[in-house]
Amino acid sequence: MRHSFIRALIRAAETDPRVWLLVGDLGFGVVEPFANRFPSRFLNVGVAEQNMTGIAAGLASCGKIVFTYSIGNFPTLRCLEQIRNDVCYHGLSVNIVSVGGGYSYGPLGMSHHATEDLAVMRSLPCMTVVAPGDPLEAEMATLAMIESPGPHYLRLGRAGESTVYPTEITFELGKAVTVREGDDVTIISTGAMLSSALEVADRLASESVRARLLSMHTLSPIDSDSVIKAARETRVLVTVEEHSVVGGLGGAVAEILAEAGLPGVVFKRIGLPHQFCSVCGSQDYLLAESGMSPERIKGLITTILQGANRPSVHPESI
Repeated sequence: MRHSFIRALIRAAETDPRVWLLVGDLGFGVVEPFANRFPSRFLNVGVAEQNMTGIAAGLASCGKIVFTYSIGNFPTLRCLEQIRNDVCYHGLSVNIVSVGGGYSYGPLGMSHHATEDLAVMRSLPCMTVVAPGDPLEAEMATLAMIESPGPHYLRLGRAGESTVYPTEITFELGKAVTVREGDDVTIISTGAMLSSALEVADRLASESVRARLLSMHTLSPIDSDSVIKAARETRVLVTVEEHSVVGGLGGAVAEILAEAGLPGVVFKRIGLPHQFCSVCGSQDYLLAESGMSPERIKGLITTILQGANRPSVHPESI
């Protein structure tokens, strides 16, 4: 995703001189193409993310479109006060890019596990929160953020994420992408869990369960219409996210459903436990330890469907 991001940023900067990139002394294997192409619009502020956010706010107040870039929690939690007071309060066009969402940097321990960022960032007024599901969504999200005034948060995976879409898609901030249609259950995914969610949908399809899959790439503002439509048409909804079950996608969807008051809807949040991870390991290992493997997710959905009295096999398939 990060390579898709930088390619999109370079493409935009070629025609828009307002585009700047600030980094916190990292990511040079990714950001060097931008730095080499636009040295006067690139700044390495050092390991000083709070200063980075303040500088970005100053540039944005002069009409620039600024991107800040760092690992996981560093451009968000470390400088939350500056984001809140300097960026959001003034509605400035500062785009905060966090690379390594969830357990991407799993071997480095809990300090590098970005598992609360979506909850924190979507609570900020004026902040648009975006977690693309694959490299194509990351590229299109970057371009859309440049065209959309005000602050944005872009949560990326680390590297090597699967491409889900075989062709171009219609992408709009605040509008979910329907990856697959279905009327038995709706799986709503955000971020890099999209490829796993698609694998879960494939496994369910092999058992004649038709799963609708939505990529909820924007968490704030969230696409309430797609959630309510899915609830009315499938009656069973499951959210899947590489983030704490508290306050992220699952919390946002729960808020929508609670206020909609739709009778007979079954809802389940699938995400990371609301606790710090006490072990280190690869991203796949930590996800499996947290019950987030495709096999475990599929098993949970099957159990939910059985409890909701949904047939697992359609008559026409017998």
